[in-house]
Amino acid sequence: MTALGRGRQRLAQQVIDQLRAQIETGKLRVGDQLPTEPQLESTFGVSRTVVREAIADLRAAGFVRPIQGKGVFVADPKVNSVMSLTPVEIKSIPETLELLEFRMATEGEAAAIAAYRRTAEQEAAIREANRKMAGMIETGQQTVEADYAFHMAVAAATNNRFYVDVLRHFGPRAIPRGQFPTLPEANDREYLQKVYAEHVEILSAIADQDAERARQAMRAHLMASQRRYRMLAEQQ
Repeated sequence: MTALGRGRQRLAQQVIDQLRAQIETGKLRVGDQLPTEPQLESTFGVSRTVVREAIADLRAAGFVRPIQGKGVFVADPKVNSVMSLTPVEIKSIPETLELLEFRMATEGEAAAIAAYRRTAEQEAAIREANRKMAGMIETGQQTVEADYAFHMAVAAATNNRFYVDVLRHFGPRAIPRGQFPTLPEANDREYLQKVYAEHVEILSAIADQDAERARQAMRAHLMASQRRYRMLAEQQ
């Protein structure tokens, strides 16, 4: 990821923190409508991309919910998470955070290595895995296996069997939403399209043989997921 991309991640976190603080202090109450995207852009001095990323994360964590044709409204995070999560899912949160932390270290480096070591065939395999995921999102199919296949294709492109072995050890459970089927994001098209867009950034960097950008794009992808599950953990 470029310096611009890293800056966008930081700005999104700032917007998340401020909106969440307004919700938790009661400045924004359950049922209140959030300002429009242009209003949020003006208030926080950020781009529409940053606003959408922040709203997507707040939505995934259960703080807000969109209503078709009306806007985005403050939700009750306790109702949307604690009440809907099963005991098994709640117990899975700490392990999920640990796994994401581990994946940031290993897969970030794997993406960097893949950028300068991948063959044309391996790059094509990464691209095909992402194409299949996009198709599944469009048709409303489950995407955990396709998401996992994308990450496995990146690992294979390192031409280092240990990266493949590590990811294969975890299997599809490495994809967090597969462990939380009751969360809205598990089948949320808008959220899944955001995941797909993050994959596109990783693929683009690998295709360009830009190791540092590939490393940062993979880390940003996994950090975004870690951020959502940390918010979920704080609600328990």
